[in-house]
Amino acid sequence: MKVLVFNAGSSSLKLGVFDDERQVFKAGFDRFGPDGCDLTVAGVVRRAPQTDLRAAIAAVPALLSEQGVAGIAAVGHRLAHGGTGFTGPARLDDAVVARIDALTPLAPLHNPAMLQAVRLARDLWPDLPQVAVFDTSFHLTNPARATTYAVPAAWRQAGLRRFGFHGTSHKYVAERAAEALGRPVSELRIISMHLGNGASACAVQYGRSIDSSMGMTPLEGLVMGTRSGDVDPGAFGFLQRELGLDIPQIEAALYADSGLMALAGSADMRDVQDRAAAGDAAAQGAITLYAYRARKYLGAYAAAMGGLDAVVFTGGIGENSATMRRRICDGLGFLGLTLDEDLNRAPDLSDQAAPQIQGPGSRVAVIVTETAEQRMIAREVRRLLARPPAVPRPIPVAVSGRHVHLSAPAVEALFGPGYRLTPGTPLRQPGNWVAQERLVLEGPKGRLERVAILGPLRARTQIEVSRTDSFALGVDAPLRDSGKLDGTPCVRLIGPAGHLDSDGLIVAARHIHTNPEDARAMGLQDGALVQLRLADGSARSLILDRVLVRVAPGTVTELHIDTDEANAAGIVGATEGALVGTAQPVD
Repeated sequence: MKVLVFNAGSSSLKLGVFDDERQVFKAGFDRFGPDGCDLTVAGVVRRAPQTDLRAAIAAVPALLSEQGVAGIAAVGHRLAHGGTGFTGPARLDDAVVARIDALTPLAPLHNPAMLQAVRLARDLWPDLPQVAVFDTSFHLTNPARATTYAVPAAWRQAGLRRFGFHGTSHKYVAERAAEALGRPVSELRIISMHLGNGASACAVQYGRSIDSSMGMTPLEGLVMGTRSGDVDPGAFGFLQRELGLDIPQIEAALYADSGLMALAGSADMRDVQDRAAAGDAAAQGAITLYAYRARKYLGAYAAAMGGLDAVVFTGGIGENSATMRRRICDGLGFLGLTLDEDLNRAPDLSDQAAPQIQGPGSRVAVIVTETAEQRMIAREVRRLLARPPAVPRPIPVAVSGRHVHLSAPAVEALFGPGYRLTPGTPLRQPGNWVAQERLVLEGPKGRLERVAILGPLRARTQIEVSRTDSFALGVDAPLRDSGKLDGTPCVRLIGPAGHLDSDGLIVAARHIHTNPEDARAMGLQDGALVQLRLADGSARSLILDRVLVRVAPGTVTELHIDTDEANAAGIVGATEGALVGTAQPVD
């Protein structure tokens, strides 16, 4: 399938055509002005008469014909902001365009031009499917603790929260890193460092973004070319009092007159590094600050994920500056991360390569790769259009109370040598049961009595509690998919024959168990994320977002949620959910 991809800005238009994963055409219109613009095709720049975005998009059909590019089957568009409603790519129709338009206050500098491109392209290619891919969607898996600002409730209710950006880039490089390591992205903890004129870091835990350095706007986080990164919000009051600046003036300066430009007089890291090498103290300070801020986020995200498998550098600086990669990675030996000096100096990035540059014995892989946002957009478009339509079908809801899955050594430690659990009530999933025995969980704050044990035994002990339970125990249990136990906290299990301090404590992410037959009928894929509306019979209407689909032969189709989620929905007795949407697979 050939996909035409647009990335529109107020003064530029970038486009590419992808035949499956292969890019067959690349062009860009830049620096629109009264006398035309610069048109770049296949690396060759020439002047062109187009003076604005409308004229540039109108010229695309003739440009494609001139270059012998035919057979376009779909059009993909980059959109900077999708709010909280667009959890994945969306096929564009009038209703979706109206929803995007309503989000303009969240991205007034970016969405308007991108939305203009959408409207113009729909007029030019009315018979082709067109899809919007949002920079923010990848980060909607961030937990509330990563997205919430500690500000008055009225502000939060008005929409003030952290979103994160560069999501298409971070998702692409995480998938590319997993390919390079020969492992599923769903098994890896990756920190993606997108370092360019715009810069951000992203913690990708088992295929999902759990935190990003950018926040409500693309200003927060790392030092950038002309953007400040993290600034004390008290600066607004100080600057108003001391310099008489109003909010629009301060905001404009933070976007356009800050970052490397403010520190060293240039937004181009190459210039800054040349000046630093020549003895410019301001440039030297700028480089030190840039690296320090990036290294600080890298360490914080390793801690947030409870460990680290790979760091990926991308973006103009991340791809091309060996000295900046070195500065950021120096001092991270305590994480088991070391660089190979020779590999770091000249990584070969040709043909979308993703070379590893870590030193011998490094426990953390360090990868450099070119970001390919347009390629990722084309990939997202193909995935969406290839997905079979979902057939409405009720999905039974099962509420899981706190419980434990024990390993064989744990059973012996808690109940005595040679002890075998006594199967009790069978569960709906074939071969699963509730044991007659019970345990006590003990944390630093309190205890949970008579905790159920589920069989059969597992290779590793897993303890599942609700968020409320974790506060009762006094332990911060992370939200995890079942089986993702690395870096999880410990809790004490107490049985009749002894006690055991074990890791594996999680709040289990909501998920749907289903079998291949039901999955095909509902248009679902293993690893996909879906939205589910709980049946109207519940006391309160509730849509569950980002529900993981787990497909396995012999499985009974049902949704598993915990007691906190059931209480939020007012569920009493049997209820059902209905599929309302799907998102991208996580691996």
